[in-house]
Amino acid sequence: MTEPAPVDLIERRTAASAILHPVRGRILAELRQPDSAAGLARRVDMPRQKLNYHLRQLEKEGLVELVEERRKGNCTERVVRASARSYLISPSTLGPLATDPDEVRDKFSAGYLVALAARAMRDIARLSRGAAKAGKRLPTLSLQAEVRFASAEAQNSFAEELSTQIARLTAKYHDESAPEGRPFRLFVGSYPKPKDDEAIDREEA
Repeated sequence: MTEPAPVDLIERRTAASAILHPVRGRILAELRQPDSAAGLARRVDMPRQKLNYHLRQLEKEGLVELVEERRKGNCTERVVRASARSYLISPSTLGPLATDPDEVRDKFSAGYLVALAARAMRDIARLSRGAAKAGKRLPTLSLQAEVRFASAEAQNSFAEELSTQIARLTAKYHDESAPEGRPFRLFVGSYPKPKDDEAIDREEA
């Protein structure tokens, strides 16, 4: 069986509810390594009947998948695992309350950057599922860098130069007339580097 996905984007409200349920979230974390219901019940110190109920709900949402079935005497033991190593809940689960970049007027605001990132999450998740069903690899490009600006003026100069270079490359490679061409969506964003997660958690506690 193939390896579980590194990240799965949750777009259904019922699946999001299952992820956020404290017991089911713990079960999913434990199932990063495959296990049977009996073995898992011992690990999380939970009655088998109660554990089976939560497992059925997780399987119903596609968050837990079957790895193998083992014969034990007259019984068949099912070994399952989490469908992914980690999960993200898509803003689209909020329905009409979900963010839309086209409705954000200030294109230099943090809200606009968040809206773009949310749309990218949604698009990539849907395209990835389609590519997986077709047995194809989704062509993507990811770049990440960290830069320390000496001043606000340097930051503005960097933004202007980056915009100019992107515009130049876009004009160079964009071919509206290419019959077999495939359009790609490109967005670039920057934001101040956050403190480490532990420091943030201490401040929010």
